[in-house]
Amino acid sequence: MRTQEEFKMNIVRAAVVQDSPIVFNQEATIEKVHSLVMEAGRQGAKLVVMPEAFVSAYPTGLDFGARVGLRTAKGRDDFRRYYESAVDVPGPACDALGKAAQEAAVFLVIGVIERDGGTLYCTVLFFSPDGGLMGKHRKLMPTAMERLVWGFGDGSTMPVFDTPLGKIGAVICWENYMPMLRMHMFAQGIQLYCAPTADHRDTWLPSMRHIALEGRCFVLSCCQYLIRADCPKDYAAIQGDDPGTVLMRGGSCIIGPLGQILAGPNFDGPCILTAELDLNEIPRGKYDFDVSGHYARPDIFRLSVNTQPTPPVTVSSTGADFFRRDK
Repeated sequence: MRTQEEFKMNIVRAAVVQDSPIVFNQEATIEKVHSLVMEAGRQGAKLVVMPEAFVSAYPTGLDFGARVGLRTAKGRDDFRRYYESAVDVPGPACDALGKAAQEAAVFLVIGVIERDGGTLYCTVLFFSPDGGLMGKHRKLMPTAMERLVWGFGDGSTMPVFDTPLGKIGAVICWENYMPMLRMHMFAQGIQLYCAPTADHRDTWLPSMRHIALEGRCFVLSCCQYLIRADCPKDYAAIQGDDPGTVLMRGGSCIIGPLGQILAGPNFDGPCILTAELDLNEIPRGKYDFDVSGHYARPDIFRLSVNTQPTPPVTVSSTGADFFRRDK
């Protein structure tokens, strides 16, 4: 039988960071990340979650000069600037983010724009308190005009990591509206469900409460608080050039396994929201509902998930071996 002290050890202090990057400036943004993560650590957080595409931009309001059958030179240059501020995984920027996690002694879950070849991906990176890169999740389905500048992830990057804090995974923005992806995460036993987003509408909070209640897990969602002044002067946002214009208004929150709001939502400005997460609430919640367990009906519904990488080019040496043997 577990003692009261053992039950207390299941409490995790977590933080979601609502702030803005230095848009299109990777180096300055990573410096800001370091400062924010250190502050969250000083507040006692052991898990820190940061917004979608924080390094170095969610390019809200831009169109990259695209029209049907037409691309402008200015739009191509906007993409070049976006590409140059992206993150190689692994690479020096990853190392710097890992250092922030190490110095703050936290697990860090952060949204970045990942550069791979000539393609950009909306990616979440996971770092351990020793600074190591645990892995990544690439957004499976960019939404609407996001498809113009981001590639599609495949099933090989949908991890749930078993850590001393609990089982941690991430689902990005409108991926949270993909029921089959959620079911895959629930089936992996996710407990600390991270939901970095760019959705700052009033409708986001009820979605997060539903997911927490559906998965009987803690949901940690964070969105940027971004104003026009955070962007370069030539940032051609449709929202205009007034420095005080709010481009993304936050709405970050932390939700408990029975849908209860533990922190947020905050729409007032940059902030760090924290909460004490009692992991004992998860089995208490699953007592009457376990979506991938006793409440599932595998005799009627079954989900098949392909977790294999799907590279566009595969190389076989069979032909080369044949010609070598023929000589």
